[in-house]
Amino acid sequence: MHKTPASIAPDISTVTRALISVSDKTGLDDFARALHSLGVTILSTGGTAKYIAALGVPVTDVSDVTGFPEMMDGRVKTLHPKIHGGLLSLRDNPAHADAMQTHGITGIDILVVNLYPFKKTMESGANFDTCIENIDIGGPAMVRSGAKNHGYVAVATSPDDYQILIDEIRTHGGTTHATRKALSAKAFAHTAAYDAAISSWMAKQEDEIFPLTLSIAMEKVDTLRYGENPHQLAALYRDTSLNAPRIGVVNATQIQGKELSYNNINDTDAAFELVCEFDEPAVAIIKHANPCGVALGTNPLEAYKRALSCDPTSAFGGIIALNRPLDAATAAEILKIFSEVIIAPSIEPDALPILATKKNVRVLVTGGMPDLNQNRLFPRPVAGGFLIQTADTGRIESNDLKQVTAKPATQDQIRDLLFAFRVAKHVKSNAIVYAKGGMTYGIGAGQMSRIDSTRIAAQKMVEAFGPQTDLVLASDAFFPFPDGLLAAAEAGVTAIIQPGGSIKDDDVIAAANDKNLAMVFTGMRHFRH
Repeated sequence: MHKTPASIAPDISTVTRALISVSDKTGLDDFARALHSLGVTILSTGGTAKYIAALGVPVTDVSDVTGFPEMMDGRVKTLHPKIHGGLLSLRDNPAHADAMQTHGITGIDILVVNLYPFKKTMESGANFDTCIENIDIGGPAMVRSGAKNHGYVAVATSPDDYQILIDEIRTHGGTTHATRKALSAKAFAHTAAYDAAISSWMAKQEDEIFPLTLSIAMEKVDTLRYGENPHQLAALYRDTSLNAPRIGVVNATQIQGKELSYNNINDTDAAFELVCEFDEPAVAIIKHANPCGVALGTNPLEAYKRALSCDPTSAFGGIIALNRPLDAATAAEILKIFSEVIIAPSIEPDALPILATKKNVRVLVTGGMPDLNQNRLFPRPVAGGFLIQTADTGRIESNDLKQVTAKPATQDQIRDLLFAFRVAKHVKSNAIVYAKGGMTYGIGAGQMSRIDSTRIAAQKMVEAFGPQTDLVLASDAFFPFPDGLLAAAEAGVTAIIQPGGSIKDDDVIAAANDKNLAMVFTGMRHFRH
């Protein structure tokens, strides 16, 4: 295998020639003028060359260097040895120097490229052919060439890089090796994310939910103080390979409060995704990724008070999510107890000064509510790889229910059963939810036995409200034995919603009939691990 002789990259690489070819012209005016003032010769292409020339800055068109015009609607312009040779040549390698001399190739010291706006085009809903035309070929090829040869070439893929380069040229007459290496890493990450977006989009065109190679591009949003525990490192990333950004915690704006922790973000995501389930005003209070209180109301204030009443002890230090704008009255009520995070689609202006009285409370604004049917993939790490599944977008409506007991559920019970089942979808398995009147009364989560979850939920209910009657109960999966149903009946439950599907279904139905309970099957379970 041929190997290029080793080259020792200089600490300072002199800059005499730059190639600029950008789709996004942000910051280009000052950058081009600064390069010219520092004596740097500028090469450019097509629209970028015309833009620079209009600034009064001398610019050489790439076609004058290659001897070939741009052709095929601009598809071919920089794919030429005089460009890639100028980017890839090792300047202190005699063989490379001879080749440059023989073929009239001049080195390129700075490459400035941002790529065709494929992702923006895709997100705009453009048709297939338009998206294809916005797949950049020459740009990524140049970026990879320059980034590979970062011993000599500095590659800028973002306007954020411009001032760094200008400052270094002014100070050193060239770029430092440390900066070139850092820009190289950024450039390769940039092209990798670009390719991942294209790969993800192409897979969707073929209706491939799980392609043979799954490309996911992540952009770091923030380095966190630590992970779940102080001895773990953590960072927050945004998935840039999605067809459209997901409305939620990652893309929310924090308007006040302390830095978000790993656990804050995880719990806030769980809370906001839960309230998205409801069309009516809803509030969820989350602790350790499980709801401790969820309720509907005629307005956010009523919904919050009802959610809090379910488990005010656990709500202390919890996460509050609303699916309606946060108003002043609700903000004032929330601040009566300590909460870690409040998240809402928007904040009404008169609520802002109230929130500001508790400056450490983190307040997030999402700008809207997400599409519950958005097709998303959920990765979970396992040793040596990932489990990938689609989002749980399953949603049961009243006409999906199967009445299985002699006593049918009333319309009021059906409303509460559907409410409880949607809450149970967001409770760690084994999940049990007691509810009545559009609010939770007791929640049992994460137990190894469903009967234990049933008893814990009943205990929480009695602690908060005392003994109750006319409750409904939701179970995220089937009752394997009648014991859980019997415990629920003792706690005051009169109607039950569960998926069904157990080999003991007949026994469970018989037990429900014996206790004069109404029970409906959904045919859909909602395990959440």
